[in-house]
This record gives sequence, C-alpha cells and structure tokens, in this order.
Amino acid sequence: MTDEPEVLITVEDGLGRITLNRPKAINALNHAMVLAITDALRAWAVDDTVRAVVVTGAGERGLCAGGDIVAIHADAKTGNAGPDSPTGVFWRDEYILNALIGRYAKPYVVIMDGIVMGGGVGLSGHGSHRVVTERSRIGMPEVGIGFVPDVGGTHLLSRAPGELGTHVALTTARMTAGDAVATGFADHYVPSAAVPALLDSLRTATVDDAIAAVAEQAPPSELLAQRHWIDACYSADTVEEIAARLQSADAPEATKALDDLLAKSPVALKVTLRALRAARDVPSLESVLKQEYRVSVAALGSHDLVEGIRAQVVDKDRNPQWKPASLAEVTDAQVAAYFADLGDRELDATAQEAQ
Repeated sequence: MTDEPEVLITVEDGLGRITLNRPKAINALNHAMVLAITDALRAWAVDDTVRAVVVTGAGERGLCAGGDIVAIHADAKTGNAGPDSPTGVFWRDEYILNALIGRYAKPYVVIMDGIVMGGGVGLSGHGSHRVVTERSRIGMPEVGIGFVPDVGGTHLLSRAPGELGTHVALTTARMTAGDAVATGFADHYVPSAAVPALLDSLRTATVDDAIAAVAEQAPPSELLAQRHWIDACYSADTVEEIAARLQSADAPEATKALDDLLAKSPVALKVTLRALRAARDVPSLESVLKQEYRVSVAALGSHDLVEGIRAQVVDKDRNPQWKPASLAEVTDAQVAAYFADLGDRELDATAQEAQ
C-alpha cells in the first residue's frame, strides 16, 4: 500500500495545484484535508510566483462527494455535539475555508467533473472560475440525512433564479452541467475530453484565455425549463403549503418532487426553508456561513442526523425513522432552536486571514 497524501499540493508554472486524493471515497473531505487546503491558499495569496489556483479531484468518479459523514455520525451518535466537538471544530474550519475561497483575490479554477455534493460545493461554488462537464452531477443532499445545506450552500441556493434553489434543497435534486450554469453554481461548460488540454493551457495562458479556448455553450437546463411550476409551488411560505401545491400541480415532475420531498426529514425540511429565506436577505457569504454554523451545530445534537446517516450510509436500509415523523408535528419552537445564538462560540469566517 502507498501512503499518498489525501491532498496533493504543488506549485508549477505559476499554478497552485490542489488535487483531492481520496478517490475510493470520491474525495470526501475530512478535517486534515480542509486544514491543508486552507494553509496552501493562505500561503499562495501572498506568493507573487503563484498567479492562479487550480482544484481537481483524483479518480474518475468526481471532484468531491462531500464531507466525511461517517466521522460526523460517530460524534452525533455518542452525543458529542456542540461547537467544541471534533465535528464542530471541523465545520468551523471548513466554513472559514469556504469564506476564504469566496473572497480569494487570485483566479480560483475548479474542475467540477463528476460528482460534486455537499462539501464539494463548498470547495467549488464560491470560486471565481467554476467549470462543469457533461459528467457533472451537483447537489446539496443534506435533508436526506436529517441535515441542512451548509458550506455556503444556502447562499448559493437562495440566489438561484426564482425558486429553483428551494426545489433543489428540499428534494435533493441533482443538477446537470446545464442546470449548474443556469442556477449560478457554475460559470463555464467544458467537455470532459477537453479538460486535459485546459489544464495544460493554464500553464502558459491566462485563465480566461485558457477557458475560452475550450469552453462550449452549456447544454439546456431541464430545471430552468420547469421554472413555471417550480416557482408556483415553492414560493409558498411553509413546507406544508409547498407540498399541497406540488400535489395539485399539473406536471408529472411535480409529483416526483412531492414524493422526494416527503421522504426527507420533516424538521430538516422546515429548518432548510427558513434558512433559505433568511439567506436571501443576508448580504455576504460570511454572514450566511455564520447562520449555517448555528444550524449545523444544532443538527449535530439531533435525532434525525444520527438516524439519517444510519439509514443512508451505515446500514443502508434507506428507511429512516424521522422524529418528528410528519411536517405537522414539527413545531415553530423546534425550528427556531436551530438558529439559536452560540454566544462566544459563534463563527467569524473573517477572523483568520492570510499571514
């Protein structure tokens, strides 16, 4: 066996290269990887020999399938919750990294090929040059495990056209390359066969010129084409009303969306809707991440996160027993508790700048 680093970090031809290197886990992020990427970005921010950053994932399956939720499950299962738990500290550092990417002063090119979920969106969605391919499948699947979109996901989702982001969040819908460009999760479409040429061209050309040489018009977005019924259904003020509108909508896709939604954690659905609506009115990514940190820490101590990961990832019986079991049983007080102030443990995503 070889003990290769979980993140490969190199500098060559003026490019800071970050390669996520856990291909068997679809490059799922752990705490050590987050810290290594953060350290590299901070160093390159003040290094005049580095003109741009390029982020890729090892293997054929995708850029990044998200965070290491098995480790999160271990914390949650033992009741080891709170900001100072291992997972709480991991999320703090991860969200600081997300904010750093969002305000990075140098070009940040990320190849969003294959699967890009959860934490992978945090690594890619806030960058300056976000490239998708025909193989891209992008999503925020958190409500399916009793969690809530994080890593700045509510920032991106809340700014998608109309209610497309609400639909993606509440149903865990997967976005294609065309969908990702249409919703603001990506900027450029490059066929996967042209990615090696793009990476080679970046060594000598400017980022914009290198991308322009291989980029093509993004495929049509099926999601955008369905915006008429999506906006009509998801503009409701409550998850219950959204479900009612989906049930009566005259579109087969709405029927599937309803089935998808009703299979998710009721409390996570309600918390997610409130988080998305609040994020629309928050001006900065850092402020949204502060809200997300409160919600994530609260979720760590919840029944549904433990049960959701058990059902989807550990036992894989795909039969989570949510508590509360229905939308009607979720109280306003239960939802509000997820947004409680953390006092001196609040997240400050601007606190740790490059040294």
